[in-house]
Amino acid sequence: MMEALYKEKGSEFRIELLEKPQIQEFIEGHSSALNSSFTQVEMSDIMRRRLERSNYIFSGFKAFHELNEAFPSLIDENGNRKPFERFLNDVRKIDETYNSNYLRAEYNFVQASATMAAKWEEFSRYGDRYNLQYRTVGDDKVRPEHAALNRVTLPITDKFWEEFYPPNGWGCRCTVVQVRKSKYPATDHDEAMSLGELATGKDTKGIFRFNSGKQEKAVPDYNPYTISRCRDCDIANDKLKLAFVPDNELCAACAILQKCAADKAKSERAIERTHYLHEMEPLLKKKVAKVVEGKNMNIGFSKEGNKHLFSDTFGRTRIVSKEDLKELGKYLEQATYIEHADLTHTNDLNIEHFYYFKVRIHEKWVRLNVAKQVIRKDNGYFRIKYFLYSVNDIVE
Repeated sequence: MMEALYKEKGSEFRIELLEKPQIQEFIEGHSSALNSSFTQVEMSDIMRRRLERSNYIFSGFKAFHELNEAFPSLIDENGNRKPFERFLNDVRKIDETYNSNYLRAEYNFVQASATMAAKWEEFSRYGDRYNLQYRTVGDDKVRPEHAALNRVTLPITDKFWEEFYPPNGWGCRCTVVQVRKSKYPATDHDEAMSLGELATGKDTKGIFRFNSGKQEKAVPDYNPYTISRCRDCDIANDKLKLAFVPDNELCAACAILQKCAADKAKSERAIERTHYLHEMEPLLKKKVAKVVEGKNMNIGFSKEGNKHLFSDTFGRTRIVSKEDLKELGKYLEQATYIEHADLTHTNDLNIEHFYYFKVRIHEKWVRLNVAKQVIRKDNGYFRIKYFLYSVNDIVE
């Protein structure tokens, strides 16, 4: 990265440097290091992608600061450009500070943040059936202010969880669990908020007051590498397009990083989608015979249905993986019919009805949704086709 900076001409630091291949390689390497902290954490693909995007943006801002801090070191005390070896030696301290000392704390924070985001995603599947309860590790290393929050119990909809959902600081090991409403009385909201204020009192800038699960970000928009206004800026939420005009270097860097992140995600998703749809092609020749309410039904697969099934693995199921898609024919054979229902909205595929089946995948119940497609022809005849259209988890 410093080699790319050294090769830059001119007396001013250019934000566009962030788009250089060497800089992108550093950003992606740093974000990959952060991503590795939650490789084994179970979550939906869509949550994982959004957390990884958050890490990429965070890493990009970090690279921006490193480059900005290193830029003055290009010139020696006489105003001449230093030899590369001297320049590189002079910026070693920057590398040690940012990519050793800071990175260790950032890695631990992202790990905790991603773990809690996955928990929030799981909690959300149950709606308000349970309350949430704050828990500490319970050892002698727990901060007294965090210990005071232990056993705070509130509904998932309470505003408390928007500000004081863990982690609540660097090195915070607190967590949250679901509890039965009948077993634990809810804490008074105002009392909980006061305890939360005390627990994050040293966080005068409010950097940690965010919910990684609700915001689907491993790192808040306002962090050590950004400014307070980033917390409410629309560009971080992908609301600003071409009309956005940056009024400072940080905003200009953000616009570039958001664009690079979008291009990167789009390219990766397209490659992955092509791969898995190719793996699913043998299903297009498969038929599964089922008896539904005394009626014989031959269920197959379609190209549009397979595309929808692939999309479901990102947002509607945490049980079925993309690797399982090519085995859906086998799972359909094992599935048991549950019920049926008319389609409640119009669609471009002429789907009029759904038939629901359940099957065990990875020791958990999954619902397979079979579409009834009715294509009416000009001569008055119509063709009926049944194909697997979607998949979702059954909350037990």
